[in-house]
Amino acid sequence: MLICLSANHKNSSFDVLEKLSVGADEAAGGMLTGHDALSGAVVVATCNRFEAYLDLDEPFGVSPLPAVYAAIDAVSASTGVSAALLRDTLDLVHGNGVAEHLFAVTSGLESVVVGEGEIAGQVRRALEEARAAGTTSPELERLFQRASQTSRGVKNRTGIGAAGRSLVRLSLELAESRVTDWAHTRVLLVGTGRYAGASLAALRDLGVTDVRVYSPSGRAERFAASHDIQALATDADALAAETALADLILTCTTVEHHVIDAGILLAGRALVAARTAAAAESAAPVRSCPMGGDVEATRQLVIDLGLPRNVDPDVSEVTGVELLDLETIRIHAPLEELNATSEARRLVDRAARKFSAVAEEQSLAPAVVALRSYVFDILDAEIERAHARGDNSEQTESALRHLAGVLLHTPMVRSRELARAGEQDAFLGGLDALFGIDVTLPEAGVTGLPTAPGVAGVTDISSAAS
Repeated sequence: MLICLSANHKNSSFDVLEKLSVGADEAAGGMLTGHDALSGAVVVATCNRFEAYLDLDEPFGVSPLPAVYAAIDAVSASTGVSAALLRDTLDLVHGNGVAEHLFAVTSGLESVVVGEGEIAGQVRRALEEARAAGTTSPELERLFQRASQTSRGVKNRTGIGAAGRSLVRLSLELAESRVTDWAHTRVLLVGTGRYAGASLAALRDLGVTDVRVYSPSGRAERFAASHDIQALATDADALAAETALADLILTCTTVEHHVIDAGILLAGRALVAARTAAAAESAAPVRSCPMGGDVEATRQLVIDLGLPRNVDPDVSEVTGVELLDLETIRIHAPLEELNATSEARRLVDRAARKFSAVAEEQSLAPAVVALRSYVFDILDAEIERAHARGDNSEQTESALRHLAGVLLHTPMVRSRELARAGEQDAFLGGLDALFGIDVTLPEAGVTGLPTAPGVAGVTDISSAAS
């Protein structure tokens, strides 16, 4: 059975999501080693969600809770978040709800900014990382590949992709009320990863031309050369000084420590003030701090798109500095576009039902194989009997095989119909009653899990244990 453990911006605090993101890379392997019945795990970790998709190989009727708790313990070990907090925080999605949930996530319907496009790539990379680590499974492969196909269909057939805005663009829209003239705004970009390119493109669309890039990992020169901007040296003084000179600081690096804090900002202002004083004595021109050069009157905006945080919250205590981090940005996320979202939801629901129908049909495969084997054994015996009577004509054998195919046609159609309706037992009972074929199916669903009212397939883990 498929299971999803989900922590996201709707059910978790930013601090919990930040901690979960730190140890996400090690979580999948730990979950598989923590419980023998877990045959696959794929972890999707973004700035606003941590989700573990699990393939549990248990017989029908066995509660998945022991495997769920083992997975939670593994997540706790890799991230440092207590198991008790995870049980209270994580939502458990199970059964047919897993496909619908992942398809909605991948299509941007569960994002802070509904319709944002980055999540589809993040889901795709999560599968690639699971493949590289050897933690995926055939059913998870099918699930994630279908999720990518669904997101492309939603993007191509609805307006949600155009209506949705990325976190980068939303953060800059929020910044517009603090910026007088983008064309005269000096920007310090910290980081050279996937958000850096999107950030630079969005800044240029607003008219920004004065951008400098700093990379904690030393990649600034290459990024600057490929994007025609200036790179900062990697020494601390260069970074500190530029933080004092920039009107806007935008961070989007993946390092797991603060790159900017109050101490760096204050050190930078002291450096610039000292250089300004020295320049005044020599009459050499030196750029002063933003907004006129008075350190106390400096007004700066810091946008932190990093998870974990790239910027220490203590920068807000520095005079004139305003911080926009992911937690603040998501509070201001716009209402979703109702028409586009409704159509997207319809497409997601259809794709999820189709995925589940295929899975349900496959659940009866052992019974279908048993019936076909039963009929074909009779067929082979009749052909042998005909040969024994001296009838070796191809016409006789062809007629017998045609008859077997005709007889099997209706049971095959009914097996698919009954499986899609969740009535596998009716098919199994018919086989046993008519032919004496007794088939025990492997896991074919989820039982023993209370479901939250009004949310199909979603369970509160702490209540499931009670």
